[in-house]
Amino acid sequence: MIPAGLLIRPCRPEDRPALVEQFLALNRYEEPLARNRRTDLAGAEESLDAALERVERTGGAALIAEWRGAVAGHLFLTFEEDAAYVRAVRAALRPYAYISELFVREEARRRGIGRALLAEAERLAAARGVPRLMIGVLAGNAEAAALYRRFGFRDYAVEMRKAVPSGDDPAPPVSLPTER
Repeated sequence: MIPAGLLIRPCRPEDRPALVEQFLALNRYEEPLARNRRTDLAGAEESLDAALERVERTGGAALIAEWRGAVAGHLFLTFEEDAAYVRAVRAALRPYAYISELFVREEARRRGIGRALLAEAERLAAARGVPRLMIGVLAGNAEAAALYRRFGFRDYAVEMRKAVPSGDDPAPPVSLPTER
C-alpha cells in the first residue's frame, strides 16, 4: 500500500542536502556489514557525486520519494550491458537496468515507499525495453533482501570476498593435498 501524498519524481539540485544526509545514513548503516564504508560527511558527498555521475553516464534516472513535503528516500537507476560472454544469439538479453542505490529514511520505512520506488524503476526499465532489472544487497542486510524478494527479485549470483593479508600480516600456510 502506497502512503497518501507520496510523490516519486526526478531528483532536483535542491535535493542535494537531503541526499547527502541519506548517503551518510546509508554508509553508516552499511559499515558494520561491509567494513569498508566512509562514515564522514565528505565520504557521503563523494559517494553521492559518484552515484550521480554513474546515473548520468549510463542515461539512468535519479528518483526521489517525497512524502509529507520532504525527501523520504531515493533510488538511482543505471542502464548497463552484460559482458560479451553472453552469446550473440542472445544479445537482446545483454541490456539491463541496475538499481545502484535505494534508501528510505528510518521514519518512513514499512509504508510502501521502497516498493513505490522499485515499481517506478521497473516502469522506467520497461519503457526503455530493457529485459532485466538487477539489484545488489549486502550479506547481512536481511530487511532489504526481504523487500527485494517480496518485489519479485530472485538470487542470480553470489559474490564472495576474502581479505588479502598485507606483507606485515602474512596469510597462514595453505595445505594442499599431495598427489598419490
